[in-house]
Amino acid sequence: MTTASQMKNRYALITGGSSGIGAAIADELAGYGANLVLVARNAEQLEETAAGLRERHGVTVLSVPFNLAEEGAPSRLVEVVQKAGVEVEMLVNNAGMSSLATVADSDPATLRRLVDLNVGALTELTALMVAKMVQRGHGSVINIASTGAYTPAPHVAAYAASKAYVLSFTQAVWAETKASGVRVVAVSPGPTETPMNSRPGRGKRQPAQVARTALTALAGTKPAVVDGGGNKTTAFVIRMLPPRLMATVALRAMARSH
Repeated sequence: MTTASQMKNRYALITGGSSGIGAAIADELAGYGANLVLVARNAEQLEETAAGLRERHGVTVLSVPFNLAEEGAPSRLVEVVQKAGVEVEMLVNNAGMSSLATVADSDPATLRRLVDLNVGALTELTALMVAKMVQRGHGSVINIASTGAYTPAPHVAAYAASKAYVLSFTQAVWAETKASGVRVVAVSPGPTETPMNSRPGRGKRQPAQVARTALTALAGTKPAVVDGGGNKTTAFVIRMLPPRLMATVALRAMARSH
């Protein structure tokens, strides 16, 4: 496995790296001397983040604008990285989207894009990168899941389901690779102050806190961790209760918040 402190002069590829949790992880890794490949859709914001990291930390940062929800995008991204002569030591799958509405009130095409990004792109990119890491016997993968992965979540049904996939998928890949020298871990934040979660709310975590949890997890052995003490307790309780009950409770909570 490769921890944050071992990343000096090595490359980390971070999707959704222009803001929020992705940018915070990039900043933490740059502090260890890691070079970075940042991927996001907004080219201007991406380069602004990259420039700031170069100035603060003196590391190499490649900004690669990409819409990972497009078919074949992860494979094309890997080709771009290889042409740049970069060997990716650490992959952080952070890119994602959400949709706040009942399924009946949602745009089906939007839900499809959500699944293509949160599930499809993450799966393809993980498979592409893990194969190379296993071959050389070292590397790390962080997949950003969510506390929503632990329960059905009305009004964000597709998002929560996509994160349940990320959690299960990562735990399975962890088992497949744990004897290979490759570290794979899912990190589940709860409500965090990010552009995707800008609604007011109490007790929100900050991206830098999630970033520290994610990078600290690399030095451990667990296949999955939850960020924040309160979120850990919530996730534990949720797992003890029947999904039918949790879905009903979640539906009522969402109704009260609107």
